[in-house]
Amino acid sequence: MASQTKTSLWRNPSYLQSSFGIFMFFCSWGIWWSFFRIWLESIGLTGTEAGTIYSINSAATMVIMFAYGVIQDQLGIKRQLVIVISVIAALVGPFVQFFYSPMLEAGGTQRWIGVLAGSLVLSAGFMAACSLFEAFTERYGRKFGFEYGQSRAWGSFGYAIVALCAGFIFNINPMINFWIGSICGLGMLCVYAFWVPAEQKEELKKAADPNAERTNPSFKEMVHVLGMPTLWILIVFMLLTNTFYTVFDQQMFPTYYASLFPTKEIGTATYGTLNGIQVFVESAMMGVVPIIMKKIGVRNSLLLGAFVMFARIGLCGVFHDPIMVSVVKMFHSIEVPLFCLPAFRYFTLHFDTKLSATLYMVGFQIASQVGQIIFSTPLGALHDHMGDRPTFFTISGIVLAALVYGFFVIKKDDQEVGGDPFYTDKQLRQMEAAKA
Repeated sequence: MASQTKTSLWRNPSYLQSSFGIFMFFCSWGIWWSFFRIWLESIGLTGTEAGTIYSINSAATMVIMFAYGVIQDQLGIKRQLVIVISVIAALVGPFVQFFYSPMLEAGGTQRWIGVLAGSLVLSAGFMAACSLFEAFTERYGRKFGFEYGQSRAWGSFGYAIVALCAGFIFNINPMINFWIGSICGLGMLCVYAFWVPAEQKEELKKAADPNAERTNPSFKEMVHVLGMPTLWILIVFMLLTNTFYTVFDQQMFPTYYASLFPTKEIGTATYGTLNGIQVFVESAMMGVVPIIMKKIGVRNSLLLGAFVMFARIGLCGVFHDPIMVSVVKMFHSIEVPLFCLPAFRYFTLHFDTKLSATLYMVGFQIASQVGQIIFSTPLGALHDHMGDRPTFFTISGIVLAALVYGFFVIKKDDQEVGGDPFYTDKQLRQMEAAKA
């Protein structure tokens, strides 16, 4: 085992490297992703057309994400895949400027070619990559002695920083946002390609030893993941809850919020500021949610996240003034950690940790992508025809149904459902140290 202690995170080089890497990823993504829906509207796409783009992006993300999970579980802590993703992220600016945007604006067959190409590039570099970086960071946390949530918080912090200025930059020229994404992607590439702490070099050397004990799962074990009934129970829950992070928060809320102000420019700039403040608080909550999980348990934390989502989306349909909607938006800062952190803990709690990347991709993120494929276009059409309020209440009702379903089917923390019983992080490190 490399580093066993958390006494001083700032002296843990793997924590610093992982945190800065995920920080740069979320900077690269957040600078343009937070305004992607508004950008699509600015180049002339309707809500239904934007919904179709989100659905196609989700389909590509789902396939790429599963491939990422399988590949990374085979690679273990090796970085080849994250380096390739970093290269793609570094190219987002020129891709959108010279290919994606002109193709979407051209219409007809050219638009569909652009949509398909964009679904591959944007998914491979960002939407599917987000889950891969989270799974990669979580694995490093278990391996090198730091809490995943403490490192993931830097990702939210990075997103918050760029979100604060993204709206103002967008009003100048949306393309600047994509080019800043490229610059941040280049920084991310430097982190993962050249910053390799000594303890990581030691572990990589051990993994390269042909006589070393196999720690990566076999292909048969990965395929077996899809046959786990307990996994599918969680997939249904995630499909009807975490799905709406994109369907509501990215596809609908930005344009709705901007419409509450006298001009679209004021609304766009204010949304960027609000989004940045919300993600700053979300970053802090990444450190608080692990404490909540220890108090109420993993299962109850997931259910609490679903309740917060139900209330937040429903209240957005109740209130229509910017101040109250802004207050409701802040609920998002607790909702994201309540889904992200308990989901990882659920998989490491009840299943084989060797399969953590594949399980997280399939059970959490791919489930959400399937939901986006199912719901993006019809809810986009409903929004075009019925407006904000009926659409928000419909989404909130779906989440409420999922909350009731989850209450009865999600396993308690002390139940055996296919893996190890519950152990604290300290107990896990002690057992790993004893094995070493």
